[in-house]
Amino acid sequence: MKNAKKIAELEINEPLILTRIHQKIEIHNRDNIARTSAYEKFYFKHPEIKWAFLASMVSRNAGWNMTDLEGYWFRKALNQEKRTLLFMTYERANWLIFQDAYPQLLLYEYSKLYQKSLFKLLLHFDVSQFMVGEWEFFWKHQKLDRLMTALIINEQNVIQQPIMNQNLYKRKVFHSAPYILQDLLHFSTVIFPSLQGKLFGFSVNNFQTLTNRIDLGKRLGWLLFHSGLYQQFEAFAKAVPHTGSRYDYEKFFPENRRRETPLLRAAYPIVSHSLDGLREDWFHGQSTKKWFKEKKIPRNYELTDWFKHKQDQLHLLTLLQEYWRNR
Repeated sequence: MKNAKKIAELEINEPLILTRIHQKIEIHNRDNIARTSAYEKFYFKHPEIKWAFLASMVSRNAGWNMTDLEGYWFRKALNQEKRTLLFMTYERANWLIFQDAYPQLLLYEYSKLYQKSLFKLLLHFDVSQFMVGEWEFFWKHQKLDRLMTALIINEQNVIQQPIMNQNLYKRKVFHSAPYILQDLLHFSTVIFPSLQGKLFGFSVNNFQTLTNRIDLGKRLGWLLFHSGLYQQFEAFAKAVPHTGSRYDYEKFFPENRRRETPLLRAAYPIVSHSLDGLREDWFHGQSTKKWFKEKKIPRNYELTDWFKHKQDQLHLLTLLQEYWRNR
């Protein structure tokens, strides 16, 4: 109690806090591996911030999607230009989300340390007024699931304009034949693995639609924390370092699959990003009630056999495509 009182009485040096947060963002927003680790470490230090664990598990999926592009099958299916553009779509979106979300997490950590809300400083990081209000609400009322949902709503709005509505990505990624084919076949799936070789998760169609992505995030949050499977996911996260390769979980399959995708840091260099000026706040006082509403959860979220079948479909399509190309 004495230590807590001493900390609370410390003078808060806001410029120093801002400098340290900027330094930590730069260190941990290097690549998908660093982001995943930062989210995960933060969660196990502050388990009340559920979104951080959700973000780490979704970030693992982003890494697996990235290295798929340099794996055996996608190198057959797509040329280098398409694979590079898809990689940059994942990389840019995840970089933007981290750039926005990580200072929020760190300011919460500082607020806990000083036992005082420091969320006014979020504006120094161009964080939405929506999240400033949500963090203040959380600080007073400790509504854990509401904060998780708010962060899901925010992260998907953050990438809507610069990624989903950006002309280059719209034209060459989301309206391209390979992407549409994957979308139709439900390859847009987020997987949470277990050490028992089981896979759980949900798919989303029309991934570029904002509400669809928010609904997916809410379902994944439910799966992680309210489906009764939390201990399995936690055990996997603690036991398996994230390498970016799907072999992270495929090695637990009973059929002893061989590695078909590379390690992320062996496949890709560090990418330099810039914010291209100040980010516009997506929130203009509009109602967000529709995004907080609970959604019906599909009954079937054990996807092990389904996922393997879809992978086989992708392999077959790739072979057919290669046959027609070389005929």
